[in-house]
Amino acid sequence: MSYGDPNNPYGQPPRPSQPPPPPQQPPTAPGYTYGYPQQQPYSGYGYGYPAGATMPAQTMPGLLMTARVFLFIISATQILGGLAWLYFGAFVSDVTDDATSAVPLRSLDDAGHAAAGALVFIGLVSLAFAALSITLGVKFGNGGQGIRVTTVVYGALGTIIGFILLVVGLDSGMASAVILPLLWVGFGTVITAAPMVAGGTAWFARPRY
Repeated sequence: MSYGDPNNPYGQPPRPSQPPPPPQQPPTAPGYTYGYPQQQPYSGYGYGYPAGATMPAQTMPGLLMTARVFLFIISATQILGGLAWLYFGAFVSDVTDDATSAVPLRSLDDAGHAAAGALVFIGLVSLAFAALSITLGVKFGNGGQGIRVTTVVYGALGTIIGFILLVVGLDSGMASAVILPLLWVGFGTVITAAPMVAGGTAWFARPRY
């Protein structure tokens, strides 16, 4: 019996001359590994932020908090001013009625009530601006781009008005006529700049859940 006989059923099987080729893997599409989509690298800040992204601030920036306090201070002065203007308007109206009852002049009555109406109008406008100041300050916590743009415009208008009053006060030469407009310009500048700096812009653009 020969083990080298190819027809011998008990002989050793012939050795293959070459090893069988390895199985080929199917081609994978870019972004996929073995049939599974490749996940984005974790940024450390949660889903939705790419690797290397900067985490938005979770606390309000200091300059924005200062602007918020200034808005509340301005609203308090606007409320007091509005109530004062309303009181002066009612006072002028009463004086006009007393004067026309003693001296019935149509021109005096018209002029007095027109002045009283103007004072009341100024008081109502002041109270409306006070409501706007309070609303903007409160909305700093959860407001978006609309609050940011409104605050910038509001602060810029206040700065311009304060600058005009400052020029008038300097021309008058009275120190009391300069202090209040100067504070108004300072407050308006901070309120205008706070939402425009990088920290303020990021705060109003942060995601909300």
